[in-house]
Amino acid sequence: MSSLGWRVHGDGRTVRPGEVVSPDERLTWPRTIGIGMQHVVAMFGSTFLVPIITGLSPATTLFFSAIGTVLFLVITGNKLPSYLGSSFAFIAPITAATASGGESVALGGVVVTGLLLAAIGLVVHVAGAHWIEKVMPPVVTGSIVALIGLNLAPVAWGTCNQSVVDGEIVETCTSGFRAAPITALVTLFAIILTTVLFRGILGRLAILVGVIIGYAVATLRGEVDFTTVQDASWFGLPRFVTPTFDLAVMGLFVPVVLVLIAENVGHVKSVSAMTGKDLDPLTGRALLADGLATTLAGVGGGSGTTTYAENIGVMAATRIYSTAAYWVAAATALLLSMSPKFGALIATIPAGVLGGATTVLYGMIGILGARIWVQNKVDFSNPVNLTTAAVALIVGIANYTWVAGDITFEGIALGSAAAIGVYHLMNGLARWRGTTQEAASPASVPNGSELEGRASQQ
Repeated sequence: MSSLGWRVHGDGRTVRPGEVVSPDERLTWPRTIGIGMQHVVAMFGSTFLVPIITGLSPATTLFFSAIGTVLFLVITGNKLPSYLGSSFAFIAPITAATASGGESVALGGVVVTGLLLAAIGLVVHVAGAHWIEKVMPPVVTGSIVALIGLNLAPVAWGTCNQSVVDGEIVETCTSGFRAAPITALVTLFAIILTTVLFRGILGRLAILVGVIIGYAVATLRGEVDFTTVQDASWFGLPRFVTPTFDLAVMGLFVPVVLVLIAENVGHVKSVSAMTGKDLDPLTGRALLADGLATTLAGVGGGSGTTTYAENIGVMAATRIYSTAAYWVAAATALLLSMSPKFGALIATIPAGVLGGATTVLYGMIGILGARIWVQNKVDFSNPVNLTTAAVALIVGIANYTWVAGDITFEGIALGSAAAIGVYHLMNGLARWRGTTQEAASPASVPNGSELEGRASQQ
């Protein structure tokens, strides 16, 4: 056992078929450093896209993702491998809060989200995680994740402004796909083709590859301004911003807590399944750690964090679950965040590239919600499940809005509340009344197997 708490796996050079490198093991340090660098590449594209889309500092977000990852490893006792990158669930609330109150107000929402998540983590650590599954069954969790992605669809398409020039109406598009359709299409198709043409880590990094290709095309088309990159220094601390708190935007951020809970719980269960270790007792610690990391990020100017599925993909491909690799990844990310020139270069990614990438990303978030339904075999012939998902999705996609005094609740908040409220209301009343689905319910339409059974009886 090394002084850092890892023992060398086997000869430290190879992983035999059927074996895995456990969280408390490591390979030789050169190999561990290589794996750690690979984790940085895996999280890089998604972690940077969130601050670029929302207007936060990419370097600051990277800085706090590194600090947050170290915090996560410490709080979980170095037993749960994970990298904490930017959560896409924060895109909509940060964008809306920034538009209404500025960057510091948005960061206040991030801080509150982190504190709520940390508090829930403490409760879970003491009382266990079973109550989460009761409050948020798969149909609810899937609906919330899906509506967050689909609510962002207009952001991917972009916004345009009309003005009168020389007596003619001129439309200027400044964000999303419409800002540069050709560049956006190249980025989109580069992501699609990379996904199916390459195997292994390159295929898993399709979004990063697509952004790089789109960036190259945008540069050739004169859509990239390198002025800020030339003026930036090579070394220095990232830009820190102090949060302020506005009650009016807090309703935008509360639903994000539900998504972060689902992501963290899913991460713990995934790593448990892959390593063959019972990591469920660490669920409370994981939630607490992510909550504190998100709080810290909001205090300094970074985006909220979550456990990253991209890095689970790296672990699944390499069968190396060593937490030592994540210490290397955190150290590497910290060093990169200390280069203002690097941060300035990332910030030059043009709107067209982001439009193409977010078309895929936001759609993926939506489909991940459906994946939760499929993996948990949610029965949509049950009108309770059907109605829960139906109402929540429409409220989220249409971006229903409710103003209560100084607080504005929009689609994601109202859709999330609807998912929880409708499910528990209908489920409770159905059990009380002993009712079953009505014949007129859309869920009562017979499926293929039922139709075949009826035909055979005739």
